[in-house]
Amino acid sequence: EDKEKKEKPLPRFNRHSLFWIVASIGLTYYTDFFVVIKEDAHIKSWWFNIGIILLAVSVIMAFFCIIYLEWFRGIRDYDKEYPAIAPITTAAFIAASASFNIALWPVWSFFTPVILFTQFMGVVMFISLLG
Repeated sequence: EDKEKKEKPLPRFNRHSLFWIVASIGLTYYTDFFVVIKEDAHIKSWWFNIGIILLAVSVIMAFFCIIYLEWFRGIRDYDKEYPAIAPITTAAFIAASASFNIALWPVWSFFTPVILFTQFMGVVMFISLLG
């Protein structure tokens, strides 16, 4: 009982989340991220499009879990009801990450994984502040 009182959840806004959000914003600005994504001819468009499709699958699966299963059906433990959801979502996201790295490698070379990981962490930390 005393242990539960002493263990407080971490605040949503902390140095860790602030670091990733600021790093993501900085990288977006200094690499002209969205301009490059939109206009650079060096991007391998086939791999980029595959990455978009796989990322969409991953996000749709997440929305299915959060909005439909949890909010409408009241199912909090998705793994027991739908055991394939977590592996499918994870595989789709990993494949999307690999596709984006292949597609954008001609633009940023070995910085590509660092840039994409920083953008990913910035988005995740920003979303964690919202909910």
